[in-house]
Amino acid sequence: MELPSKHLQEAVDQFSTLPGIGRRTALRLAMYLLRQPAEEVEMFGQTFKDLHRQINFCEKCHNITEEELCLICVAPKRDQQQICVVEDIRDIIAIENTSQYFGVYHVLGGVISPMDGIGPEDLNINSLLHRIEAEGAREIIMALSTTMEGDTTNFYLFKRLKDNDVSITTLARGVAIGDELEYTDAVTLGRSIANRLPYESSLAR
Repeated sequence: MELPSKHLQEAVDQFSTLPGIGRRTALRLAMYLLRQPAEEVEMFGQTFKDLHRQINFCEKCHNITEEELCLICVAPKRDQQQICVVEDIRDIIAIENTSQYFGVYHVLGGVISPMDGIGPEDLNINSLLHRIEAEGAREIIMALSTTMEGDTTNFYLFKRLKDNDVSITTLARGVAIGDELEYTDAVTLGRSIANRLPYESSLAR
């Protein structure tokens, strides 16, 4: 796609780096911004600068925050002894939308995927183990997507955690095999959390 301006080309190239954005869509977005008032485009750009500069990751659970600890970790009414392990921040949003969970979270930052070159050392697993050792936990809920990679990560975590004095549970299979949590409706996800099972029972299937 040959464009009449190098600046337009650079804008299209940048938009094309975003997930799910092809070059046609990138061109449409760039042309839309080109037609907007300059102050609106500047505000648009400043918003994303601020997003990158001002947002941090919670020192305890790796959720997003503008402080050292996220709002969930510091909430006095949350059960600090119940830790729900999720793949990323979108899963926290999905679970919070169910209004069925009142513990805290731990964000792994992905799942084990040898095909993509992602191993246990690339995830926030050691900080989870340290957190359990330092603070204790009554229950670990493994709430990863029901994909092969999610199940592999669940099993790895189970092997690392099973000798600790902690209950290890997993979501009930109201979430269909192969589904990602962020796309699961709130009612189904809420029931899966409320009816969670001991992880060991899921190995027998």
